[in-house]
Amino acid sequence: MAMFSLAALTVLDLAPPAMIELAARCGYEKVGLRLLPATPGGIAYRLMEDAPMMRETLARLQSTGVTVADLEVVAFRPETDVASFTPFFEAGARLGAKHILVAAYDPDLAWFSDRYRQFCEAAAQHGLTSDLEFMPWTSVPDLKTAMRIVGEVDHPAAGILVDALHFDRSQSSLADLRTIPAERLHYWQLCDGPAERPATTEQLIHAAREERMFPGEGGIDLVGLTKAMPESLTISIEVPSVQLAKTVDAETRARRALAAGRAVVETARAAS
Repeated sequence: MAMFSLAALTVLDLAPPAMIELAARCGYEKVGLRLLPATPGGIAYRLMEDAPMMRETLARLQSTGVTVADLEVVAFRPETDVASFTPFFEAGARLGAKHILVAAYDPDLAWFSDRYRQFCEAAAQHGLTSDLEFMPWTSVPDLKTAMRIVGEVDHPAAGILVDALHFDRSQSSLADLRTIPAERLHYWQLCDGPAERPATTEQLIHAAREERMFPGEGGIDLVGLTKAMPESLTISIEVPSVQLAKTVDAETRARRALAAGRAVVETARAAS
């Protein structure tokens, strides 16, 4: 049976303690926590620097039985210093997290790959994998590029994070996905979007960060993607919906996202 995680971006307005309580009420087994912002000045809950919130978060994890699947977002830029992440790794270990979402914003992929290898080594010492998410507007824009980098780094903690929206928008292929060694896939992200791809980078970014669709309600081949992914992986439900959030509360949205995700997985498993 698939294990589902409530992604931070689905309910980014909720701090970790409230998010964990919500996930438990809705039936999620896991959560993803955003400890670092995706963009400078963006929303993040820096538990490594907030001792009271860290204590409360740990207490909610213990009381609910919910666990932490992943931590976000390590956005590698040319000036990123791997040594600066030690408090982040230590916080992840305290939380019992399993994975870290890594994104590449460094056009020098050789320099990025070298530091990504160092990052994997450091993260692994705290029991964390380092999962490279390919996104069309980043320096790792598609699955093939991610496969090449992770293959070259060749560290046990290195992984590829497949996000359904980015997989479709980058026009990556299921054939390539099926060639990835199972040990390189640690978890993946499920959502939906219109069949028609955005025409500009700005539209791509806006849709990805603010206006996704619930699984099964758009035009992406989620059944095909689900069938191609190992059944044992945690599925992170990532459905930011800024407009809907103006009129629909977080719990209603989280419940709807989980029900939709489960329906897609059941359909895919039945078709396998």
